[in-house]
Amino acid sequence: MTDSAAITDLRAYRSALRSRLIAAREALPAAEHARLSQAIERHLADLVDATSPRILAFCWPFRAEFDARSLVAARLPHGLRACLPVVMDSNSPLEFREWTPHSEMIEDRYGIHVPARGDVLRPDAILMPLNGFDGAGYRLGYGGGYFDRSLAGMNPRPLAIGVGFELARVDTIRPQAHDLPMDFIVTEAGAIAVANGKLKQR
Repeated sequence: MTDSAAITDLRAYRSALRSRLIAAREALPAAEHARLSQAIERHLADLVDATSPRILAFCWPFRAEFDARSLVAARLPHGLRACLPVVMDSNSPLEFREWTPHSEMIEDRYGIHVPARGDVLRPDAILMPLNGFDGAGYRLGYGGGYFDRSLAGMNPRPLAIGVGFELARVDTIRPQAHDLPMDFIVTEAGAIAVANGKLKQR
C-alpha cells in the first residue's frame, strides 16, 4: 500500500469508527445515560480531588457527551478556577478561556458553547471528551487535532484526563506519531491510569 493509500485508509477507519461510537452514545436511553453519567461523575470527582488542580479545563457537553459542569461548578467556591477550550483557527493551539456558571456563552464554528470573554488561563489538568479510547490510552476525538497540538505545546504538560463511556472502548484507534496518550481514562467503570503504554486500573 502506498503512503497516500495508507493515509486514506486510516482516515476512513477513524471516520467510520468515530461515527459508529458517537451514534452508540447518542442512542443511549436518557435514564441509562443519566445512570452512567452519575457513575462517571463519582469516579471523576475522586480523581480531581486527589490530583487537586488549581486550574481545570473541561469541555461543554456536545453530542451526548458526559456533562462535567456540575462537578466543576461545585469546586469553584473552594478555590478552583475553570476554563473552556476555544478554537482560534484551524492550525493553532486552543485558547483556554475562564468559565463560571455566570459566564456569557456563545457558539463557536462547530456549534459548541464557549465563553464570550474571560481571562486566558493555563490549565493544570484538562478533562477531554472521548469518542473512543484504546488499551494504550489513546483518545479518538473529532479529527481536528486541536488537543494534541495544544498538549504538545505546553510545558509542563497538563494532566490529560479522557472522560467518556465504556461503550467507547475499542481495540485500537490506530494512533499515529502525533497522537498523545491520556494520563487517565475515566468511565463509569472507574478511573484508569495510563502507564507504560497501557491502561492500569487504579
